[in-house]
Amino acid sequence: MTGPLALPRMALVALAIVLVVVLMVSCSSTGSRADRGRSLGYKTASWYGPGFNGKRTASGEVYDMNAFTCAHKKMPFGNRLRIVNPENGRSVVVTVNDRGPFVRGRDIDLSRAAAIKLDVIEKGTARVKVYYLDRDMRYASYLKDGKVGSSTAAGRGSGASAYTIQVASFRERDNAMYLRDGLALVHDRVYVLEKWINGNRYYRVRVGKFGSENKALKYARSLAYEGYRDVHVAVFE
Repeated sequence: MTGPLALPRMALVALAIVLVVVLMVSCSSTGSRADRGRSLGYKTASWYGPGFNGKRTASGEVYDMNAFTCAHKKMPFGNRLRIVNPENGRSVVVTVNDRGPFVRGRDIDLSRAAAIKLDVIEKGTARVKVYYLDRDMRYASYLKDGKVGSSTAAGRGSGASAYTIQVASFRERDNAMYLRDGLALVHDRVYVLEKWINGNRYYRVRVGKFGSENKALKYARSLAYEGYRDVHVAVFE
């Protein structure tokens, strides 16, 4: 058709195409912003590697310096973060599975693999931007009445005057001390109790002193949800 209505129709088709393209671009950019997560601001990041590789992390996992993980002083284990290096635009997604850094002025300890991807290996530390994405809830644990470990059951009805929370028990002292130091970043009265059982020595990492079992249990639930897997209430000793 070549009459007077042809041009307006062609113009309408062209306008419709432009609107569709604009809408698609708008949706795409909105989605990418959402994928970046909630901004937690700028933080100072460092990294740790060979000296810790193969050792147990505070979450109970074995540290793999070639995996995309990180240590944080208080975030729940399983939190997924997007770390961006503003100097070069590089980014990496990491999972919190350990406690640290233990150096004042540092906020997050990256695995060696994450540090390589951000290109901060040589510098050692860097100012990065951190975004919270979500949490892998497989890291969370839950406690219920009657299911808080044999130590609590032994204490029921015994007239105990104080209770504590056992987070873990180790045969190796170094593992116990590492977990103790990680817990002490946030929690008060963290200690290690040495115990001999059937000729074997164990190091029990414990937190707090509570006047009632219910208070101890409430605190134990928060530790379990934080990601500590072997938490139970015990009689204080």
